[in-house]
Amino acid sequence: MKTLRTETRNGVGSIILTRAAEYNTITPELRDELAAAIDRADADHDVHVILLRADGPAFCAGYGLDWSTRAQTGEPSRRHVWDSVADYGMISQFVNVYMKLWYARKPTIAAVQGWCIGGGTDMVLCADLIIAAESASFGYPPSRVWGTPTTAMWVYRMGLERAKRYLLTGDEIPAPEAARIGLILEAVPDGELDARATSLAERMAQVPSNQLQMLKLLCNHTAENMGLATSRLVGSLFDGIARHTQEGLDFVARANAAGFRQAVRERDDPFGDYGSGPRSKTRAKPRAGKSESTKNGKRKS
Repeated sequence: MKTLRTETRNGVGSIILTRAAEYNTITPELRDELAAAIDRADADHDVHVILLRADGPAFCAGYGLDWSTRAQTGEPSRRHVWDSVADYGMISQFVNVYMKLWYARKPTIAAVQGWCIGGGTDMVLCADLIIAAESASFGYPPSRVWGTPTTAMWVYRMGLERAKRYLLTGDEIPAPEAARIGLILEAVPDGELDARATSLAERMAQVPSNQLQMLKLLCNHTAENMGLATSRLVGSLFDGIARHTQEGLDFVARANAAGFRQAVRERDDPFGDYGSGPRSKTRAKPRAGKSESTKNGKRKS
């Protein structure tokens, strides 16, 4: 595997994203390898809990804008009608992988450091529990232009008004605030992230696997009965529509003309956050055009 590695210890199956130099931005290859890794861990009798982690300064800084805007640029001429069904099929290839964290029989925990924004939140909010380093940041800046959350987990995690508060602005959410408003479970000192997430996963793994699976289903079906599948369908369709509004097309054109980093900077500068904000000065920033921001007893595979 080129984008991640896996290891199992004490009942915990860890999946570690390894594209640190690219801030673990999402590519089709990462999507496919993540799907396979989750399926293997879910089928492994030695794994009771799945822990998703990442190498480097960021957990996941969104989709790789280089290939994703290039893909939209390569669509058929605007003289032809945009095929919303084909677009939904394309984005569903990603959404269905993220939802494996939700539908896996076994509990899933994500340990987040640095950026976890845009498409990174589509992924990580599908985990059952999220623990973040205090310096981590969440948010959905594409809500300002060129996207909507595809897995639509925001309302189910933190309620209607708070979800509106952050999606209607796209504002950055520091990890301590994310914990306070219920988007994630907790924020811990940066140096304690891996130990805290692993400790919780190993504590959970002491419970019989069949118990864990029943309790996860019991909790998840509450959200399912509230309409999660419908929210996900609408979110995925709206994401395609947002990428093909005039503003969305203008964003892609600007990215192609001035570079991805410049287009993102122009989007976020008026808000003063993400790569345009003061918090970005305290940590490494993604390279131009690579993200939505301007994230003994071991068996390895």
